[in-house]
Amino acid sequence: MNKDQFEGKWNQIKGDFKKKYGKITDDEYTEAEGSLDKLAGKMQEKYGKTKEEVKKEIDSWS
Repeated sequence: MNKDQFEGKWNQIKGDFKKKYGKITDDEYTEAEGSLDKLAGKMQEKYGKTKEEVKKEIDSWS
């Protein structure tokens, strides 16, 4: 998934994502908005996932 695709899907998935990843704060969502790398980093930091796990999960959203 490229950056444009991610940005297009962001608003569609934001609510469901917040339910699943409640440890990530609204400020962190705002900071990561539009940046796949930043969001992946937050997921890794908060949930101890590997970069590969995060990428696979994000790719599954498309």
